[in-house]
Parts: sequence; C-alpha cells; structure tokens
Amino acid sequence: MNIILLGPPGAGKGTQARKLVEERGMVQLSTGDMLREAQSSGSQMGRIVANVMARGELVTDEIVIGLIEERLTTVKADGFIFDGFPRTLAQADALAELLEKVGQRLDAVVEMRVDDAALVARVTGRFTCGDCGEVYHDRTRPLKVAGSCDVCGSANLKRRPDDNEDSLRQRLMEYYKKTSPLIGYYYAKGDLSVVDGLAEIDTVAGSIARVLDKA
Repeated sequence: MNIILLGPPGAGKGTQARKLVEERGMVQLSTGDMLREAQSSGSQMGRIVANVMARGELVTDEIVIGLIEERLTTVKADGFIFDGFPRTLAQADALAELLEKVGQRLDAVVEMRVDDAALVARVTGRFTCGDCGEVYHDRTRPLKVAGSCDVCGSANLKRRPDDNEDSLRQRLMEYYKKTSPLIGYYYAKGDLSVVDGLAEIDTVAGSIARVLDKA
C-alpha cells in the first residue's frame, strides 16, 4: 500500500508516519532523509546528489524522483509513505508516472486538515528528541522528567529555529501557494480522504487507519 500524507507544517504528518511504520511495516520516504542518506551511500544517485549539493545548487525534481525509484525497486516493504513529496502539481504528475513505470499504484491520499490559529499554538511549543525523534509540547505533552526524553532517556532535545509564529505563518503561506493545489488534484482523482489533524494523536491514527483499511 502506497500513501501520501498531506498537510501544512506542524500538522503531525511525521508523527503519524512513524506510527504507520511501527504498526503496519510501511517505509517512510522522507525527501530530506533520502537526500542526506544518498550523499554517503556511494550509489550512482548518491554521487549525483553529493555533487549537486556540493555546488550549492537545488536538487531537481528529476533527482528526487530517481531517489524514490531507487527505494521503490530495492526496498522490501508493506507499502510506502510519501513524506514531503509531492509538493507541487508537477511533482504529483511525476510521481504518478513513476508508480506506473514500476508497476505500483497510489492507494490513498490523506489530508490532515487543521485550523491555522490552533496550529500556531501547537507548533510554537513543540520540541523533539534529537536521538529517537519523539515529539513533545510544552503544554499538551510535556516531559515526564525535565531534560530527559520519555522514550530513550536522551538529553538531546531540540526546537526548530523556525518554530515561531512569524516563521510558521510564512511556511503556511508557502504551503497554501504551492502544495494545497494537490488537495483538489487528488480529490478529482478520487484518492483524497480528510481527517482532523488537530485531534489527539491516537484519534488521528485511528482515522487514518480507517481510511487505509477501506483503500
């Protein structure tokens, strides 16, 4: 099963992707992670990525599609979660062509819908464990022991420098300009389902599970 999680920054896509990885044996294809891993992989695509980034140039859609194709054709999994890709209509078309090329299909697109004001409140208090990736919040999910991750005990706790109101509103505007057209795109294809992205984590996970079980 192949799915896309859509939603603005801070909607909880990463948290839900990790739950799907743990519970369903799916593989999360994060564009950022793939680019970082490719640089040190020694593969042909990895060398291309390393050269582009060494020159300070932007990685093209063709390179990202190449990395995704590499994963789809070499990694054994019970499905893939596309995280951070596609972001534009052109990328959505490219992904559709790639899936057809490798004999796979897109089974579901889940939009994690949120209210902007509530999202700002959520994101500005957010921090993560730099070791295991667990997500916390000053108000809604504080640490049980100050300075120590509940899951792995690490003290490597981080806040994104752009997790402030001004930066988030700029990122939201970028999302609405470039990525939100995908909602109409996938709705027209009959692939789109909507869940409340601001519900409790387990409630959101249950909503996503029901979507996938029907796909």
